[in-house]
Amino acid sequence: MMTLKRHLLLISNSTLHGGGYLEHCQEHIQKFLGVQVKRVLFVPYALHDRDDYARTARQKFESLGYGLDSIHEAVDPVEAVQKSEAIFIGGGNTFRLLKALYDNGLIPAIRKRVFEDGIPYIGSSAGTNVATVSINTTNDMPIVYPPSLLALGLVAFNINPHYLDADVNSRHMGETREQRISQYHEEPDTPPVLGFREGCMLLVEGNKATLLGKTKARLFLRDKEPTEHEPGHDFSFLLDY
Repeated sequence: MMTLKRHLLLISNSTLHGGGYLEHCQEHIQKFLGVQVKRVLFVPYALHDRDDYARTARQKFESLGYGLDSIHEAVDPVEAVQKSEAIFIGGGNTFRLLKALYDNGLIPAIRKRVFEDGIPYIGSSAGTNVATVSINTTNDMPIVYPPSLLALGLVAFNINPHYLDADVNSRHMGETREQRISQYHEEPDTPPVLGFREGCMLLVEGNKATLLGKTKARLFLRDKEPTEHEPGHDFSFLLDY
């Protein structure tokens, strides 16, 4: 099996209850980026107010010792990706994010930087969704329409960030998150889905994938019962599923 250069940190959520922006995962981010990376390219396309979003991200990354450039301020977004040392795509609306990635011609540019050049990629929430095969398992409303639901394909499976367990005391009669993922798997040729509860993250280094964070993840495979997995679990088999 060919070893890929990819380095990914895929995070379920930017803010964990009781903490600040990226506070729950900041040590993982610092360890992931190391001392080699000096500046991070931020992609704020998932939110409408990109200036404000960039200020929030810049403040956080500067506090961790990294400079931050926002792609929406670049004259040429593709060139910004080509020159980047690391990429961070933040959360918000996944459809808005993916449409902007397509509109700016960034899908092949980001794939090349990750797969061929091996630069670190960090995704949070929507930024994690677009790192997967498709955005079919996002929780977001389709407020805009990207040309395709196919995403960056940096891994061979999908993720459902902010996964919620069914509340046995709830009177809500709609589908649970598990039922919605099951409906997705009723369609042919659908990949595995990892349900990321708040606090979950996945570290991908080449052909190895390890669950990190504070909470369990729930794995959904077609025609199989879902399974629970603790932080530290090896999910490498999903990378070439």
